[in-house]
Amino acid sequence: MMQLHHVPLCPYCRKIRLGLREKAIACELVEFRPWEREEEYLKLNPAAEAPILIDGDAVVCDSRAISDYLEEAYTKASLFGRTQSQRNETRRLMGWFDSKFTREVTDLLWREKLLKPLKGGGTPDSTAIRAGSHNLRIHMGYISHLFDTRRWLAGDEMSWADLTAAAHISVLDYLGSVNWEGFEGARDWYAKMKSRPSFRPLLTERLVGLKPPAHYDDLDF
Repeated sequence: MMQLHHVPLCPYCRKIRLGLREKAIACELVEFRPWEREEEYLKLNPAAEAPILIDGDAVVCDSRAISDYLEEAYTKASLFGRTQSQRNETRRLMGWFDSKFTREVTDLLWREKLLKPLKGGGTPDSTAIRAGSHNLRIHMGYISHLFDTRRWLAGDEMSWADLTAAAHISVLDYLGSVNWEGFEGARDWYAKMKSRPSFRPLLTERLVGLKPPAHYDDLDF
């Protein structure tokens, strides 16, 4: 069976998990800690990063490479879109959330609040957290704008763009970093994402010693 080696509260791993379930691909989940740099994982991915997908003889690393692989190897139920314009927009927004959003928000909140303590890297940087919280509000406004003008973030169909954005937001929401007030469009979009069957396994996961806000797994917010 296909295996996905992942970190449970990682946005890049969650994106792939959502994609696998949306495409109805059976996959065994294997948890690991890439920062421990175990030899077996360094052989699979010298970058020592998650996720890592193993499908028979194929070993695919990096969430973008994995999403491309799943689209090319499992062509049923494409998540890039049926039209060229939507595929272009899907790829643009995937890049937005996995680079710009990561740089301005995820790296300043998720890495500081979660990864740094897990790695034994000391206490979170309050300056970084304040900057990430400020930047998040700007991005939430952009998500609201996209959803106010479209059925989904990239167009008329749910796509990898929605899965990528929702994966990042879900981790930040678990950490209590998302203030939904004033962002009705973003809230309505995320409620729509949370209601999908692919999302339910994520909402039931809990990290030992760290509980999410009460609304985290509430489909009605």
